Amino acid sequence: MHPAILGLWPAVLTPVSATGVLDTPRAIAHAQHILAHGCNGITVFGTTGEGPAFTVAERHGLLEALLEAGIRADQCVVTTTALALGDAIALGRHAARLGVHRQMFMPPFYFNQPPEAGIANAVTQVIEGIADADLRLLLYHFPAMSTFGFSRALINELVRRHPQQVVGVKDSSGDLAHSVGLAQAFPQLSILVGAEPHVAPTMVAGGAGSINGLGNIAPGLMRRVLNQPDSVSAADTALMTGLLALLSVRPSMNFVAAYKVMLAEQTGDDTWLNIRAPLHRLGADAEDAIRQGYRALGSALQSI
Repeated sequence: MHPAILGLWPAVLTPVSATGVLDTPRAIAHAQHILAHGCNGITVFGTTGEGPAFTVAERHGLLEALLEAGIRADQCVVTTTALALGDAIALGRHAARLGVHRQMFMPPFYFNQPPEAGIANAVTQVIEGIADADLRLLLYHFPAMSTFGFSRALINELVRRHPQQVVGVKDSSGDLAHSVGLAQAFPQLSILVGAEPHVAPTMVAGGAGSINGLGNIAPGLMRRVLNQPDSVSAADTALMTGLLALLSVRPSMNFVAAYKVMLAEQTGDDTWLNIRAPLHRLGADAEDAIRQGYRALGSALQSI
C-alpha cells in the first residue's frame, strides 16, 4: 500500500532577509533539523514555504543547495506550483534531472473556479512536459487557495490517464470527512493530510501520512502522531491544540507569518520573522501574543 509517499514530510518554511532575499544557509540548517527529528522527508516551496513568491531560478538554486548539503533526493517533495504551466514544467524537469521524482502540483490559481476539463489538461500537460517515467505526482487539493478542488471523478480520470505518475493527493481542505473519504475511496493512492488534527483519524482510515506546517515547529510531536495514529496521547493532543491555537491569537492572521514567529521564538533567531512580499510580518501586538502563548506551553515544549 502507498509505495510512493509515506509518512511525515513537513512543508518547510523558507527563510529570507529583511529585503526578501532567499537565505540558503538557514534553509539548509532548518531542513536538516527537521530530518534529524524523525521526518521522512521535506516538502519545499509549498504554500507554507511561500513557493509561488519565488522565481524558478531561486527554486532551482535552493533545491540544488539542499542536495549538495547532503539531503537525499528521495527525502524531497518538490512543489511545482507556478503561474505558468511552462514554469511548473521547468521546475519538474529540473527536479527530475536531480533525481527528485516526488513532486506536488497545485492547479493554476489565477482564474477563479476553472473547469475540470481545463485542469485535467493542465495536469496532463505538466506530466507530459516533465517527461519523467519515474515521476510520482501528488495532486494538491487546496480550494481555499486555488479556488479549485479535485473531485473524485477528476482524480479517477487523472489516474486513468497517468497510472504510474499520479500517486496521491495532498488534502489541504481542512475537512476531516473529505480527507477520510479520499483515503477510503482511493486505497491505492497516497493521501496526505495538511490539517494536523485530521492526520491521525485519516491514517486510521487508510491515509498515508501528512504534509503540514506544524512539523516545522514540532517534528517530534508530529512523528509520534504518525507512529501511533490510533492511540495519540492526551498530552500530545493538548500540545498540538495549544500550538495550533497560536495561529489565530488575533483575527485574520496569515498562517505563514505566525509559524515564522513561533520558529523565531523557538530558535532565538529573529531572522525567521522576515517574509517575502506580498505577505508581510504580523504587527508587534500579534507577534508578542504568539510569543507569550508559546512560552505559556511550558515544559510540554521539551517534547516537540
